[in-house]
Amino acid sequence: MKASDYLAEFLQKKGITHVFELSGGMITHLLDSIHANTDIAIVTMHHEQGAAFAADGYARVKNIPGVAFATSGPGATNLLTGIGSCYFDSVPALFITGQVNQHELKADRPIRQLGFQETDIVSMALPITKACFQIHDAQSLPEILEEAFSIAISGRPGPVLIDIPMNIQRVDINEKVITESPKTSQPQIEERTLQQVYQLLSNAKKPLVLVGRGIIGSGSKTLFNEFIEITKIPVITSLLAVDSIAYDNPLRVGFIGSYGNRWANLSIGNADCILVLGSRLDIRQTGADTVGFQSGKTIIHVDIEKGELNNRLKDCFTINADVNSFLKGCVSYYSSHPQKIKQDWMNEINSLREKWSDLNELNDITGINPNYFIHQLSKASKAAQGYSVDVGSHQMWAAQSVELSEEQFFITSGGMGSMGYSLPAAIGACFGCNKLPVVVIAGDGGIQLNIQELQTIKRNNLPVKIVVLNNQSLGMIRQFQDSYFEGRHQSTVWGYSAPDFEKVANAYGINAASISNEDEIAKGLELLWKDENAPFLLQVKIDPRANAYPKIAFGKPITEMEPFSKPLDMEGT
Repeated sequence: MKASDYLAEFLQKKGITHVFELSGGMITHLLDSIHANTDIAIVTMHHEQGAAFAADGYARVKNIPGVAFATSGPGATNLLTGIGSCYFDSVPALFITGQVNQHELKADRPIRQLGFQETDIVSMALPITKACFQIHDAQSLPEILEEAFSIAISGRPGPVLIDIPMNIQRVDINEKVITESPKTSQPQIEERTLQQVYQLLSNAKKPLVLVGRGIIGSGSKTLFNEFIEITKIPVITSLLAVDSIAYDNPLRVGFIGSYGNRWANLSIGNADCILVLGSRLDIRQTGADTVGFQSGKTIIHVDIEKGELNNRLKDCFTINADVNSFLKGCVSYYSSHPQKIKQDWMNEINSLREKWSDLNELNDITGINPNYFIHQLSKASKAAQGYSVDVGSHQMWAAQSVELSEEQFFITSGGMGSMGYSLPAAIGACFGCNKLPVVVIAGDGGIQLNIQELQTIKRNNLPVKIVVLNNQSLGMIRQFQDSYFEGRHQSTVWGYSAPDFEKVANAYGINAASISNEDEIAKGLELLWKDENAPFLLQVKIDPRANAYPKIAFGKPITEMEPFSKPLDMEGT
């Protein structure tokens, strides 16, 4: 069997239904084999970064590795941002690059390059992957494919890169049955540990559960919701776990962190015990003042990656375990130890929520309040499978105010924080959801980074509903310049511009509309969803002065947020 044929059949056997690519000479054999020998849909993107982000979006909604192909040289290097985004956000993926023929590799020669477009992509990708392989012997391809797939999905998930020289792709290899790597069964949590956790949470007067993407990545969302239903503990979420609990769940508190819901951050300040599940507690969650974050409370930290435990926050009660195994143990233990809701604590949280509504954070702008718009968008988008959100101020407004159902997803580039993520990721997610509607929320800056993928959406007639919050600036950095550079807006306002996105969409053959006042929102959303099965772009013009508020004041505790200069009353009185 030809090596490229084997790779194609391997992917199909693993349940891969779509792969994402931009063709180039060094992957023509691979793409031809997939086309000729499988039912896998080949989705041609218009930039390799778009292919990488599409694979990311596909993986997040399917919970299996996304697959992207790129040719050698610029094709392979264009994947790197998407690879890094998968790595930092624990997204399983296979990135398969073509390479020049083996006799064209420079090897140890003291030269820069031998073959045309020859590039050592393995060395470049190694720091941002779980593993990298270059195939030196065609007969090793079956074992390496199986190992790569297993690595991508095991432990803390992430990307793996396989670089395949073109001459190897053409070689006939021996057909052989490769035994799948056995799934590593996660050890059960010791009874004593479960008892300790139970005692800490039961004795707490003001407990919280803080969840990260580990809940989604481990396939534990249903189990997690069962756990909180039994324990009755209020839930705060990181950016990558906004979709771990439905908006209307009475135990949902809100989104926390640097730009979190003010009431959620204040609730952290008041809490006396926090159970952290699948979150690495990075600076955007805790703020720079880790001592203040931890003061007066017990932190129980559960994470599959040992290095994340007692990393930024010290002296936590740590459990190095898969959150799925932990939750199974807790559900079993708590089922015979039912809990009642701590009503005084919930009343306090709800009082804070009422006092510090997200709708009241931006009182000094004209036109459309972005938080109000996100609420209205959510109400109109019940048919959406979920949201693919870009990076910038709009990302924070979306996380603060989106109203998700239990079934809807919320994906965004967290650790890498890459502008340009949302449009191609929505393409991958849409294919992963059998071409059901997906909503994009992007800013005028981020949408321009991969705007060419509008053509991919149009060509495939994908029901991607694109919302561009256009404030004619790179708003989050402009806000930073206001705080630290006396309002000198170099490269965010000065020297920056954005087109009329309604006209851009029309040029791609996509219907579009624009709104600029709150009394136009209902009509705009009606147009957005008029044809549920077709793409549409809605440009929402936002006051350029609109900031991402609230925001943790630099170096201050998580409870002290701008635009207020004095410490907030943590009791909400």
